[in-house]
Amino acid sequence: MATSQKLTEHFLTCTICTEVFDKPCTLVCNHTFCRKCVVNYTQTRPEATSAKSLLCPFCSKMTKVSAPERPVEEWADDVKPSFVIQGLLDSFGPGSKDTTHCSYCKEEGETTPATSWCSVCDDALCERCIRVHRRIPSSRHHDVVDLSGETKVKVKRKVMCKVHKDENIKYICKDCQTAVCQTCCIIHHRKCDLVVEIESEIPAMKTELRKNKEDLLKKYNEMKTHVRTQTSKVDDALTLYLQIESNIKSSSLKAIEMIKVKERKLLAELKEMSDKHIGELKADIKSGEMSVQMYQQQAELIDQTLQSECDMGVYEMYQGCEAGDVEAVGVTDVKEKGRIARIMFRRDTDKLSRALDDLQLGEIDVLYEDVLDLKATPVLQDTINVLDLKATPVLQDTINVREAGDTYPYDMTMLVVNGTDTVVVTDYNNNSVKSFYTRNKQPCHSRLSLGGPPWGITMLKDNQVAVTVQGTRQIVTVQVNPDLVLLSAIPTSKQYRGITSLTLSTLAASSSLPPCVDILDMAGHVLKSICPGQPSRCILKNPLYLCTTRTGNILVSDWGSRCVVCLTPEGDVVFTYSPRGDTSLMFPLGITSTSAGDILVTDYQLHRVLHLTESGQFVRNMLTSQDGVQNPRGVCVCGRGRMYVCTPDGVKVFTCK
Repeated sequence: MATSQKLTEHFLTCTICTEVFDKPCTLVCNHTFCRKCVVNYTQTRPEATSAKSLLCPFCSKMTKVSAPERPVEEWADDVKPSFVIQGLLDSFGPGSKDTTHCSYCKEEGETTPATSWCSVCDDALCERCIRVHRRIPSSRHHDVVDLSGETKVKVKRKVMCKVHKDENIKYICKDCQTAVCQTCCIIHHRKCDLVVEIESEIPAMKTELRKNKEDLLKKYNEMKTHVRTQTSKVDDALTLYLQIESNIKSSSLKAIEMIKVKERKLLAELKEMSDKHIGELKADIKSGEMSVQMYQQQAELIDQTLQSECDMGVYEMYQGCEAGDVEAVGVTDVKEKGRIARIMFRRDTDKLSRALDDLQLGEIDVLYEDVLDLKATPVLQDTINVLDLKATPVLQDTINVREAGDTYPYDMTMLVVNGTDTVVVTDYNNNSVKSFYTRNKQPCHSRLSLGGPPWGITMLKDNQVAVTVQGTRQIVTVQVNPDLVLLSAIPTSKQYRGITSLTLSTLAASSSLPPCVDILDMAGHVLKSICPGQPSRCILKNPLYLCTTRTGNILVSDWGSRCVVCLTPEGDVVFTYSPRGDTSLMFPLGITSTSAGDILVTDYQLHRVLHLTESGQFVRNMLTSQDGVQNPRGVCVCGRGRMYVCTPDGVKVFTCK
């Protein structure tokens, strides 16, 4: 009862007259009203009548009428209600069949409980009426069901002909594609070839409806899956938004901290100079006060001599003044070289403005799905392929690093310098960094000697890399032309191994003593030191390789803990990959992240390259010893659909297209 009332109030009530639908009609905008109500409303709007259309009072959308030559009062007669509205009216509306009381007794003013239902007559009957019903020859064989228990009655809806109001529609004219009554068949469709009973077409219609239902269910499942996927993407987008927001705030805080460092330095310098200046001035005051006192004493002594009337005393005082004794008791000139005369603050407003204008916290990059970016540089599609990690890797080439005297490349990166693919590796045993490239179809290489064994390498710009150098406690920056040129040597307080570029002005580097990941500026100053976990359960024990994810997080390959750790630049742990069994890590070394967020990590001991998702879930062993990968170290990917792996045999190049 409550359900019927709610349906009537919310779905079966006309918004114009606020009553239950009386001959409802559903307009093209899917809004439903009583026929009389929508016609009366249309008559009050001249623009609707002149357009020969029914006007929706709710959204003002017009519905063209099928027979505009008819009176306006009949324009809505051909507009049918939606099958949903009609079905609800049949089941819950005031005209729905009452299966509780006998239909025939109800016509006589009695309320006798119904016990049976005749699906042919579409009526409920009591015990007495059902006996009469069975005696009548015309209804003796009707389909009658018992209403007792949980039996559900299917109420048939009688559709009356619009022209012949007293006749049911029982036929279909296939030539005219319309449902008609018997009189319509005789008068209007007697020349039509295909006029059949609706009942005979029901099986075919049901078959077609079942097929439509299957198609709808298929689309329903597809759309439901799509909605789930989009919902998951929304969650990922929100997570990514919060992460990027955190990274932007972090970049801003770093810039502010650098400004505050400069502020503290200036204030300390100001205090030091001011204290020195004020000290010098106070010393001058003290010396002056002593001079004043001594001059006063000398004057009083001369005055006493003059009043003594002792000639000899006057003579001696005179002699003393002539010899300069009076001046000798005073102080010397206080002006000395190197003394502070004045302290000033020279503010270069133009330089400050330029520096603030050039200050870059980062950029927001947006990747659109199948949308042409007209602002981007056009690229010949045949020369660039996306790394497809679902495809089978194929060994395309092996760069022979031994030609350059290399024994085993520890880490590497790949740059495209003036259109030339350039592989840059760190040669730990030969204290050098080397580049390999092809020029005039000939393999070439360049070598740059360093003061110590290099370990990690990361790309700074399109043609610059940074390399950690152990022993000398330095990070060197190198320009790749593709020949190598040393740019700078940055001193550091620790011996770093792994390194990755976070922004244009910050780096992340890993140390084993103590085990940590430090955020550094380009001068080597530690901005933040990350040591996740308490000392007793520290996650990092021997972090050897680093890389930066597309969201700005730091991936750490830790050999001591045999795990992969994802950290935010603020030091929070995003995830830790350290499973047991077949997917465990024995000796994790090189690590990299693709533009799609996927993670690749090498296992030196198990001779394989693992593929992980962006959230740190195992996908598969991307490369194994069967692919020719033995004791892999560094790994990187490039936008040309290639994957590079450092092995004792050289740098192996795989394609995944």
